[in-house]
Amino acid sequence: MSSGAVVQDPFLQSVLTASVHAREQCMQLIELAEHSAVTPSKTLPDDTKFQLSALQKQLNADLARLRQASRDSIFEVRATKQDTAEARQEVDRLHLQLQNFYYEERHLRGEISACESYDHQYQQLPLIPVEEFLQVEPEHADSDEKSLMFARISHELAEREILEQQRQELLRRKQLLVAENKKRKDDLASLDKDLETFIDAAKPIQTLFEKQY
Repeated sequence: MSSGAVVQDPFLQSVLTASVHAREQCMQLIELAEHSAVTPSKTLPDDTKFQLSALQKQLNADLARLRQASRDSIFEVRATKQDTAEARQEVDRLHLQLQNFYYEERHLRGEISACESYDHQYQQLPLIPVEEFLQVEPEHADSDEKSLMFARISHELAEREILEQQRQELLRRKQLLVAENKKRKDDLASLDKDLETFIDAAKPIQTLFEKQY
């Protein structure tokens, strides 16, 4: 598998192409130099000089492109590192936020479970059975559990308010009867006292009649 098939990035492919081209220029220069060294004449022909000069210029241009590509790649690596660091910070932030969501979810589930298992006081109220309640108020037959419980509690409250009113009325009547009985007792006590006073006052008359008759 060739390196061009492995490298897919366009920038790296251009660098790879420039390096291959520079290598070919170097090989051509070496071959041309070796061929020129074995000629009997020490003076290079003009066409050979022209070829060497052209190859050197092309090689310098390729090397310049490679150096520029190297600088660009360094800047690209730095920018990539910076982007990677920022992305890692964002991932860490999101991960921490996700963990907080998990903790909050677990806490809320615990609170919901505690509320569902809590022994509410309304569950201990001596409410009438559901069947009996529906006989009294059949309009709640299709109500859900929450609405039905609310209606039963409201019904119980209304019944207890009626019973409380009756209790207050009976208590008022009791107080009136107690007050009336006390008045009668006081009247009887006063009558007894008057009667004793009358008897004491009549004793001389009774003694007089006993002497005469």
